[in-house]
Amino acid sequence: MTFALVLFVALILALVLTPISMRLARRWSLIDHPGGRRQHEGLIPRIGGLALYGSFIGVLLLSRVLPDAMIPASTDIQESWRWLGLVVGISFIVGFGLLDDRFEFGSRPQYAAQIVSALIAVSFTIFIERANNPLPLGPSPLVFPWPIIWTLTILWFVGSINTFNWLDGIDGLATTVALIVAVVLAIHMLRTGQYSVSLLALALIGSTLGFLFFNWPPAKVFMGSVGSYFLGYTIASLGLIAGARVATVLLVLGLPILDVAWLMWWRWRHGQPLGQGDRNHLHFRLLDKGFSQRQIVVGYAFFCTFFGIVSLMTASTAVKIGALLALLLIGTAIIYWATPTGRPGNQ
Repeated sequence: MTFALVLFVALILALVLTPISMRLARRWSLIDHPGGRRQHEGLIPRIGGLALYGSFIGVLLLSRVLPDAMIPASTDIQESWRWLGLVVGISFIVGFGLLDDRFEFGSRPQYAAQIVSALIAVSFTIFIERANNPLPLGPSPLVFPWPIIWTLTILWFVGSINTFNWLDGIDGLATTVALIVAVVLAIHMLRTGQYSVSLLALALIGSTLGFLFFNWPPAKVFMGSVGSYFLGYTIASLGLIAGARVATVLLVLGLPILDVAWLMWWRWRHGQPLGQGDRNHLHFRLLDKGFSQRQIVVGYAFFCTFFGIVSLMTASTAVKIGALLALLLIGTAIIYWATPTGRPGNQ
């Protein structure tokens, strides 16, 4: 009953709050006009991510006032502290994302805010502390010293936030991918008996489903930086709260992450700013090849779902590393095929 209630309330809140965010966007003149990288028609409100944030946080607050009998018991004494850290970190990065939608900051302030949000997570014990050793030699798991913990956690959060920020280029893509990650994490949490934290993943499922009703192509609203930052930070946090399921999240997000890495390498090689916006992302190149937005979203969904299933079918670190290598080969082939003459930017 509690699981169903959390998912249903998050869904309803997203359905109610999204039209409100659209009215706020029009009142504040936060509207995307046709042209540039986006090839949409008409004037589209661009802070729909407020609805994602509002529905998710609303359900989290609801879970704190439900009767104890309705809340799954937890054996983790740090869970309440992490819950608070999740709320604080999300609220900070969403606030910055809203300011970015208004003032359109450069890349340096954005990276600075992302690093601060990662430090918030670390201060609330949401961090990468250990990893399974895939080699027969040495200790397992590998326990990292604090400098490594801080470095890995910052890279994890900054990478996740930017992956969703760059993924939000066509209607419904970032929302759909986040929904798939949330479903995979929810299944993992429920299967391993992490019932209390599974409420977080179920809340994200409901929020993304409700928002997707308005964001599916052709979109009536864009999520904006406020939405992509919210999704990136929340997914990064849930991946760690779910028992450091870093490999699981990497598998599901493999294709978007690979596209980000490919573009950063190309921009660095050609002396272009790493945070520069352009139409060299894979989803834009697929559009240029004649695929529709819906076809691209479905294709990404199939790819992410397939590797999500692989991650759920095995607990072996070696098998997951093998799957990551297979993903690397397949993803690279897709990116190369979609790129004119095999080089990003040669449009």
